Amino acid sequence: MPAFLTFLDTLRTALSQGLFAVGVALTLVCGIDWLVRTRRLNPFGQVARFFRQTVEPLMAPVERQIVRAGGVPTNAPWWSLVAVVVIGIVVLSIFDFARDQLIGIYSASQSGSRGILRLVISWSFAVLQIAIMVRVVCSWIRVSPYSRWVRWAFTLSEPILRPLRQLIPTLGMIDVTPIVAYLLLSVLQRLVLGLT
Repeated sequence: MPAFLTFLDTLRTALSQGLFAVGVALTLVCGIDWLVRTRRLNPFGQVARFFRQTVEPLMAPVERQIVRAGGVPTNAPWWSLVAVVVIGIVVLSIFDFARDQLIGIYSASQSGSRGILRLVISWSFAVLQIAIMVRVVCSWIRVSPYSRWVRWAFTLSEPILRPLRQLIPTLGMIDVTPIVAYLLLSVLQRLVLGLT
């Protein structure tokens, strides 16, 4: 497994450097496209014609979304750059998460049945904490609790949050029970793992 971890570290380094290079190149392209769109570059020059023919068709879907949201279409290059940066961060985070899980599985298998039990307990608490976080985010963006994408989070977190809501009052319009539940789950996880 250590050789595999070395390979994953090398792959992670290559992936982060590749995403950084793409980000730098896209920053340059978006900057020039923005200069063309705002007519800071000669709109009849070769650079402007090249960008109108090659880059602007690629930016058209982003531009349509910006216009629908009430934004300025000349900001399409910058929103494209933001999207690529966010996607890069998400890809690296998922890669790191998968790597950490593989390390956890390897370590647990080396510790025998006790290690596997500790891993399953950690994963169970992690799923409950993720369910609470998904529920909080859904309350911010007003997603229906009956949506098939988030129903699982409401199903898992409601038995934890309902008793807490009866004990803890809301602070104005803010329901603090998800924060309390998340912290209680963290403490409970440490206690349970300490006993195993």
